[in-house]
Amino acid sequence: MKVSVIGNGRWGSFLAWYAARTGHDVTLYGRPGSPRTAQFEETRKNDLLALPENVTLTSDFARALAGEVVLVSIPSQNLRQLLAQVAEARPAGRPLYVLCMKGLEIATGERLSQVAKEMLGEDSRVAVWLGPGHVQEFVRGAPNCMVVDSEDEAEKRFLIGAFGSDLIRFYYGEDLIGNEVGAAAKNVVGIAAGMLDGFGLTSLKGALMSRGTREYARLIKAMGGNELSAYGLCHLGDYEATVFSPHSNNRMFGERFIQGKSYEKLAEGYYTVQAMVGLSEKMGVELPISRALYQVLYQQGEPQKVLDGLFSRSLKQEFY
Repeated sequence: MKVSVIGNGRWGSFLAWYAARTGHDVTLYGRPGSPRTAQFEETRKNDLLALPENVTLTSDFARALAGEVVLVSIPSQNLRQLLAQVAEARPAGRPLYVLCMKGLEIATGERLSQVAKEMLGEDSRVAVWLGPGHVQEFVRGAPNCMVVDSEDEAEKRFLIGAFGSDLIRFYYGEDLIGNEVGAAAKNVVGIAAGMLDGFGLTSLKGALMSRGTREYARLIKAMGGNELSAYGLCHLGDYEATVFSPHSNNRMFGERFIQGKSYEKLAEGYYTVQAMVGLSEKMGVELPISRALYQVLYQQGEPQKVLDGLFSRSLKQEFY
């Protein structure tokens, strides 16, 4: 099968590596002139992996859309712009677009699959590929479980059959709303966990995880999803990789923020915090963790004071 991957960052390049490993002919697209594209063109490597021979590199956007399946891995806030280019390019056939990213659109609070349907048409084929895992672990052979979800049952079966392996064991998603919202929200919890690490308060991560899961379960339910999805692979099941892992960009961003150090890599949770505060107001659901991080990251709130306030909330306020 011909598979295209849009985005040659850390996760996109892994997806190309993995799709080739599962026997597909892969085309990996990178923006012309970008340092990542130049590095791959010169060495076929980045700092995490080397691309197999059955991965073709391209900077031609139209060529990159020629796959039967198009895996998309870019920053979430750039998705609408990218899909406008896709709609303009009018690719032949009806590719299945798989969103391999976690976030919510800030301006609208929409899930990424909603953005895709808006930009490509309600009859477009859209799925999501979510769940725990870091490139560093996968390339050394450590397996993990992930989730594929879509409004179309046949598309889920097709993707799991095409990409399931001993390295990634897929589950059928049964709640697109819950899985997308939960996957985005876990990055917010990851930043909060990093801030606790920065203060030397790692022991509070248990409380953070418990409260975070309950908090975002309420939001998922209010949005029409199944609140139990917050306890699945896309949220609670991704905490080990996000809340504790040294490879987590969101956790590291939070830790560096408290230490007063810059962090240049993408931390999607930084943007998701804004979207979550908007959803909190729109849906009438209290999101204390998101609100606390928003105060710290966007309103110059004093981190120690804000986090102290977050963890001094009573149990009655937390659960009722």
